[in-house]
Amino acid sequence: MTVKSQTNETLSPELQRWMDKGYYFNSAGHQIFAIDEGDKSRPVVLLIHGFPTSSWDFEPMWPALSSKYRIVCLDMLGFGFSDKPNTRDYTIHKQADLFDDLLISLEITEYHILTHDYGVSVAQEILARQSNRQSNTQCLSCCFLNGGLFPETHQALFVQKALLGKFGKLVNALTGYNMFAKSFSRVFGQHSKPSPEELKLFWEAINYNNGRPVFYNLITYMNDRREHRERWLQPLVESKIPLALINGSQDPVSGAHLVTRYKELGCRLDYLAELTELGHYPHTEDAARVAQHYFEFMDAITPETLTPV
Repeated sequence: MTVKSQTNETLSPELQRWMDKGYYFNSAGHQIFAIDEGDKSRPVVLLIHGFPTSSWDFEPMWPALSSKYRIVCLDMLGFGFSDKPNTRDYTIHKQADLFDDLLISLEITEYHILTHDYGVSVAQEILARQSNRQSNTQCLSCCFLNGGLFPETHQALFVQKALLGKFGKLVNALTGYNMFAKSFSRVFGQHSKPSPEELKLFWEAINYNNGRPVFYNLITYMNDRREHRERWLQPLVESKIPLALINGSQDPVSGAHLVTRYKELGCRLDYLAELTELGHYPHTEDAARVAQHYFEFMDAITPETLTPV
């Protein structure tokens, strides 16, 4: 099922190797890039990436995760190697539909979720559908990395707020590599910031297939979070499946203050790892450590911890 670039763009060797792992499937008329790797007899872990990046974020964790699980992921619409329509109608619900389509196409009925950033909202919608018996598949556990689970604690960067505003299209046009590198690096831990080489790879994946102009369209997820707050909070508070937080505390967007709010709201919490020296991308800043914490969470899951939905 291996595919090559659908455009005439030449990718860096690192990103080409990532593309070579995957394939494209059709969802609602769009070509979506996905990867399905690992022994099909093993538990399935569904990886859900964040904004403004792609499934490439999980590359540092991939060897560890794929040694124990069957790993499935995709680039959401508007991200990475997937189609990037320049429209203003991106929604978290539509992104969740992609994962439904992918799981059904792979005949996967049970799986675990590991999710980050923008992806936490997608996971919340998936869990809400399951809680309301609107899903044909069964998520068995969910682990949240840094992300805006609650709109009241999401400390958006200035550039994100500007993209969402009335001059978002203009801001988008003026956002180049230097501004991206500065804003992106700011959310990492003090001693775990991305190297110049890593920044260029992130930027390359973002820009693939004319991706930069859709930035300001994708940012509307911040409105979705406010509109659907109660729907997405309910499955965390009333969860019948194990939930975990692995959180980089230095993250100014959704760091230690996110963990505090999570506890205040009484959300189910079966495992907590507060990584005091890491920031918003703990899975790239210290992949081995995050993988170890995830393994500990998964190893603690037993039939007794699961309540039939």
